[in-house]
Amino acid sequence: MIKLFSRINYDYNIKKRKLANAAIIWLKEKERIVEMRNNARSKAQAMIKNGYKKKEIILALSGPYINERFIERSIYFDTSSNEGARVAFCFMTFNEFLQTNCYGDQGFIWDVIERKEEIEYNDVVYDFTVNHDSHNFIANGFVVSNCGVRLLAANITKKDFMFKRRAILDDLYKRIPSGVGKDSEFKLDDKELNRVLNEGVDWAVERGYATKEDKERIEDSGCIEGADASKVSPRAKARGRSQLGTLGSGNHFLEIQEVETIYDEKTARAFGITDKEQIVILIHSGSRGLGHQTASDYIMKMEKEYGFKQLPDRELACAPINSPLGKDYRAAMAAAANFAFVNRQLMTYQVRKSFDKFFPKKEVKLVYDIAHNIAKFEEHEVEGQKCTLCVHRKGATRSFGPGRIEIPKVYRKIGQPIFIPGSMGTYSYVLVGTKKAEELSFASTAHGAGRLLSRSYAIKNLRPEVVRGELEKHDVIIKAGSAKGMLEEAPEAYKDINEVARVSHELGIGNLVVRLKPLAVMKG
Repeated sequence: MIKLFSRINYDYNIKKRKLANAAIIWLKEKERIVEMRNNARSKAQAMIKNGYKKKEIILALSGPYINERFIERSIYFDTSSNEGARVAFCFMTFNEFLQTNCYGDQGFIWDVIERKEEIEYNDVVYDFTVNHDSHNFIANGFVVSNCGVRLLAANITKKDFMFKRRAILDDLYKRIPSGVGKDSEFKLDDKELNRVLNEGVDWAVERGYATKEDKERIEDSGCIEGADASKVSPRAKARGRSQLGTLGSGNHFLEIQEVETIYDEKTARAFGITDKEQIVILIHSGSRGLGHQTASDYIMKMEKEYGFKQLPDRELACAPINSPLGKDYRAAMAAAANFAFVNRQLMTYQVRKSFDKFFPKKEVKLVYDIAHNIAKFEEHEVEGQKCTLCVHRKGATRSFGPGRIEIPKVYRKIGQPIFIPGSMGTYSYVLVGTKKAEELSFASTAHGAGRLLSRSYAIKNLRPEVVRGELEKHDVIIKAGSAKGMLEEAPEAYKDINEVARVSHELGIGNLVVRLKPLAVMKG
């Protein structure tokens, strides 16, 4: 019963969750009492053999759950065939336990620490930071999906956009499916899907969904070398087949924003950002179900081939990078990344169609597209020696300074564009990569603010009408696929994006260029 109540979370029913939590504590207390009575029985039998009198034994061992009759039966009756002592008849019933123990709104049981002692220990420690009623911890530690961000710049002013803001957001919501498992108009057969996985954005250019200028402004030109569609499972392909051009759920979004502050005019102009109140579009999405399934498939393979019992955490399951399985995974990861590049490109295609409908003579140009969940082979200097390293960026984004060959020619003398998105209603930032980042952090900086409240806490403690009201106060309109998705990604659920950007700038691992303010938000 303890295992059952510990593993099943009645998240849909607060009353059942509280009762389950209480039942765990009650049953463990019952176990403790039974163990105490078994120990007392053994001690009583040993004491009588060593010449102690019955009264001495009763005086030494009696307690709330050990009475005279129990001690007599332990001494004078053969209990060797019994499985063990039963719990005392005076042990409280479950209902009595509920009445006498305050277990609060979240199902906590208040208790008293019995003892504290120092022990010898030299092993892994899990640190679950608890701060302001929120739990922040790392999970889902496998790099695969090429979740990433791209920024589009339009030669449209805020003044012109605001007249058509609601109509444009509604139109985008129709063109770009958002939410869990949503399908798109771009449904591919096996042959076409394999081409997307192997060729990336080249496939989109060939079909008119992307321009050559787009390709030049995407990390790795929109196609990671070594991708092999045959290393992606049929199940992963089935999940991704109809999801190209879709936003997804969670923290993925499409935001129409205005340029609110320009910190570095020269760099901003090089990125195609020319004036305050210019309209830009920020898209945050990844490889959808295809990337998620690819990760799951290879985690299982690595667990089977190399095991995980020797690891401090099962999520650290891995394979040697040049082993056959390691090479297969790298090829599958590259294919999933290519899928993500194309996914964001097809959403860009739909954005352009929508803006062309409302502003026929205006342009929407790609500034840059960069991944922030991916592993890449790069050259770095370590202790004075140049080395080729596989850099895993999970929840981080690349921050190359000027001159790196990986940066598109159009930006190579300036440094790589970096995007640090906020949450709906908060600012987002454009930064530029630095040489210092290459020295300090393997050319990496933050990719966002990071959660302050868990998703479940946000859902239970925030209200849709309040979130919408707060957004309206900041002159932001929203179109969300579900109230749940909106609550999970509410501004209150995230840390202060302004502090994240400031720290990056002051450390020199990504310098401020532009601050963006949302005007219209689309969520899954």
